Amino acid sequence: MHVPDGFINAPVSAAAGVVAAGAVAVGLRGARRELDERTAPLAGLVAAFIFAVQMLNFPVAAGTSGHLLGGALAAILVGPWTGVLCIAVVLLMQGILFADGGLTALGVNITVMGVVTVVVAYALFRGLVLVLPRTRRSVTVASFAAALVSVPAAAAAFTLIYAIGGTTDVPVPKVLTAMVGVHVLIGVGEAVITMLTVVAVVAVRPDLVYGARGLTAPLKLRVDGELVDAVPAAPAAGGSPKKLWIGGVVTALLLAGFVSFYASASPDGLEKVAADQGIDKNVEEHAAANSPLADYGVKGVEAPRLSGGLAGAIGVGATLAVGTGAFWVVRRRKTAALEA
Repeated sequence: MHVPDGFINAPVSAAAGVVAAGAVAVGLRGARRELDERTAPLAGLVAAFIFAVQMLNFPVAAGTSGHLLGGALAAILVGPWTGVLCIAVVLLMQGILFADGGLTALGVNITVMGVVTVVVAYALFRGLVLVLPRTRRSVTVASFAAALVSVPAAAAAFTLIYAIGGTTDVPVPKVLTAMVGVHVLIGVGEAVITMLTVVAVVAVRPDLVYGARGLTAPLKLRVDGELVDAVPAAPAAGGSPKKLWIGGVVTALLLAGFVSFYASASPDGLEKVAADQGIDKNVEEHAAANSPLADYGVKGVEAPRLSGGLAGAIGVGATLAVGTGAFWVVRRRKTAALEA
């Protein structure tokens, strides 16, 4: 759902930029409460993993594909404030390096794909966790539902921004119906990916999953028909998440560097709706269209598989480096504030 330049007029794009900048500023302050020496590296990994999975477009309907937005996944794993920052880092890397998502539309994209998805998903997730039984299954159900709802919510948010500042005259009800309709289907894929990822991390290191910290009772596993307390693979305090981090990096590199070659080539939900409804009439060429990595390929490398794989690996590395560095700075500022 990366909005290109030209879909939204300059004043509204600028206003969205202000909203996005404010959200990032608030996120930086809030992330200080969420990050510690164990979770700061995990936050960088989450950003890199979301970058990788966003390269894996999956078919959702005839001639249409979808990809992970990632707001729900980031919020559940590392917290809502840090989650907004994770998505902002991913979108910044995609826009600057890969010409994916307009630069003047960066504020729109952060607002729609970052702020809206995180707020909607985490609010629903926390609400469900509070009312459902305190079991591992509840975390699974809440993750699925939160991710599912967050995607059409983002589609509706884009439609609202289009209604205010769209550069074409397509009736807003038509845009809303088309956007929400296709993104409900994409939301199913988002929900499955989010659920499976959260379940995998909970199974290995439940103490590192931010969304599970508020449970008043231990997570449960069903063993031989009986519910027993889940035991973390490492101590909740002082245990090193190194193995999880290494495994996550390897997985992200494999997804971006190899599996992405088999992703659907069909246009994603926004691209399809824009083409069908005519809201892409004023689309502008990306400012980074001549980037060496534009369109997720390495310029000068002729073999498509190698070119895409190298671009994906570079993207994962760059996102991991920028994200981890930023989150370590936030964490160090938190430590300095506590010591002052």
